[in-house]
Amino acid sequence: MKTGTLYIIPSDFGEDSLILLPSCAIDIIHGLNHFVVENEKTARSYLKRIHYPKPLNGLVLFALNNHTPKDEVRKFIEPLLKGIDVGVLSEAGCPGIADPGADVVKIAHSMSIAIKPLTGPSSILLALMASGFSGQNFVFHGYLPKEKNERLKKIQRMESDSGNRNQTQLFIETPYHNNNLLKELTDICSKNTMLCIATDITLPNEFIKSMSIGDWKKNLPDLNKRPTVFLIYAGQ
Repeated sequence: MKTGTLYIIPSDFGEDSLILLPSCAIDIIHGLNHFVVENEKTARSYLKRIHYPKPLNGLVLFALNNHTPKDEVRKFIEPLLKGIDVGVLSEAGCPGIADPGADVVKIAHSMSIAIKPLTGPSSILLALMASGFSGQNFVFHGYLPKEKNERLKKIQRMESDSGNRNQTQLFIETPYHNNNLLKELTDICSKNTMLCIATDITLPNEFIKSMSIGDWKKNLPDLNKRPTVFLIYAGQ
């Protein structure tokens, strides 16, 4: 029997998905009944926003998050082995990119199951595109260390690597810690190092701006509880 296809589905950040997703991706999603999701409630809300045509209570949803046992993830592959297509849907953004999803994709590859990533918003790439920094050489670090001393050392290493390698450094923080991280960045980094703050990407109150650390110090924005991608660039 021919196996199903595992579709990797980008989710919006709380805005109109019909604007952010191409019609061909929406058509594929509308045809699926099985989904691997980060959160069942937000997954149903997302599907409702894209006018999913079938009853939402009839969906087969597998929960994949940081608490899902590794052995449980293998069970998510079973419909694919029976020829049923499955979609992977994170809470916001792209599965596997600073979000769960990579584990089920890895298993699918090991079983020669077709993987099909769909087009949609990625806050990381959108932030890089809008920053004006190097898109030829960049690193995404995900979340920085929670322990303060380790986090400060990480910031210093990123700034040094950016200058030495002409490399853009991207990272994120839990939204309610954004202001603290921004204060640390402006305290530690050189006044000439460039910092891009990309906040609420694709939302009505989107804010994206690149300035030197010295200029940011004059007027720090309030980023509390606002999803943000930070980018630093000390290259030429």
